[in-house]
Amino acid sequence: RQRVMEEARRRLRQFDVGDKFSRLPLPRAAVLLPLMVRGGRLHLLLTVRSMQLRRSPGEVCFPGGKTEATDKDDIDTALREAKEEVGLQPEKVEVICRLMPGIDKMNNLVTPVVGFIEDTFQATPNPDEVSEVFVVPLEYFVKPLNYKTFSYKTSSGYLTRIHCFIYDDQERKRSFKIWGLTAHFAVFLALVIFGERPTFEVDYDLDNLITSSENNFINLYASIYERKKSNL
Repeated sequence: RQRVMEEARRRLRQFDVGDKFSRLPLPRAAVLLPLMVRGGRLHLLLTVRSMQLRRSPGEVCFPGGKTEATDKDDIDTALREAKEEVGLQPEKVEVICRLMPGIDKMNNLVTPVVGFIEDTFQATPNPDEVSEVFVVPLEYFVKPLNYKTFSYKTSSGYLTRIHCFIYDDQERKRSFKIWGLTAHFAVFLALVIFGERPTFEVDYDLDNLITSSENNFINLYASIYERKKSNL
């Protein structure tokens, strides 16, 4: 277990963006990508959004949400939201890094915060926000059994690839659909940690993952910002 975690820590720290993008003039949000080791393998904890929510009810996502005025930084936001949504105490998370942000369809700048949690963690979902919590082997996001992709043009005209995974959870005897920005973050996390080619196409130069992920983000941001400027 320690060896798996140490290797993951080492690779993740090379990709830590810190607060490099925090000054961009977009509304901010953050999500926690909670990693745990089970049976010697890395797993990722995910949630299902409550059906009562106005935005994206019933969709799979990571614990997280919008930045509040009292949050010191993205890490604070991610930890606060994880506590509110699934009862994960901030002191029970070993925060490793912040990875390249994404931009959601509401044009929020979303920063993924990666942290280790204990494999014994028992989630207590807040029913107003979360209907279910489940875990997926991280390897599934480079070697999926059920995967499809489609092209998507953002409102700003930027063409991107959307990953869509169907994960059959043996424990719960049901399938979960993981797609959009959640899948995008999970794939990038798996690429960083495993350093191997996935069984599907990705929009990165895998021999130069740091630079190509940054270029992708800058192009996406530029397309949104150009559109904002033209709307003035």
